[in-house]
Amino acid sequence: MNRSADYGPRDIRVDLLLIADMIAESSSVLDVGCGDGGLLDYLVHQKNVDGRGIEISPEGVNKSIAKGLSVIQGDAESDIVHYPDNSFDVVILSHTLQAMNRPDRMLDQLLRVGRRAIVSFPNFGHWRVRSSLLVNGTMPVTKNLDYPWYSTPNIHFCTIRDFVHLCRKKNIHIEKQMAINSSGHRMPFETLWFSNILATQGLFVISRS
Repeated sequence: MNRSADYGPRDIRVDLLLIADMIAESSSVLDVGCGDGGLLDYLVHQKNVDGRGIEISPEGVNKSIAKGLSVIQGDAESDIVHYPDNSFDVVILSHTLQAMNRPDRMLDQLLRVGRRAIVSFPNFGHWRVRSSLLVNGTMPVTKNLDYPWYSTPNIHFCTIRDFVHLCRKKNIHIEKQMAINSSGHRMPFETLWFSNILATQGLFVISRS
């Protein structure tokens, strides 16, 4: 069966489809923290990319390999250093930045290995997160931050504004930025203030200045 014929946008999350739309046909792509390989599978079959993945979860690796994907098991922070400079056109880090021990160093590695990087993360500045913390006095649990504080893999929460400030500090060029709502769709505004308050996710394309 030709999978590319019946594999469409309905098969991946809307926010991942936004990432896929940013990637050119036949690009070389590394998906860091690729999970079960859903996005990578879509890119391989719909955009003919030369795709590779790295995933820490054995279950995620097994599901990816079952799809016929080239995915290895490893810790992104320790293993990405072994990839050569500029070995990929695009490196993806989707909803994984907040789980890194040093997100700032991870950005350096993404832009060493790839010519550009696509980074998405849950926005801790969203108004529901703020109001939940204010009213309840406890760490919020939301759709995008869906673990209790004591068992969460997310160890470095950040806001969209935090990420923009970090990029400026590190002289990282933001080529494109998107505010994403709770349904995974792009929101119609780009200003930092509104994005930081109303977006549940931030999505950025970055490169070296």
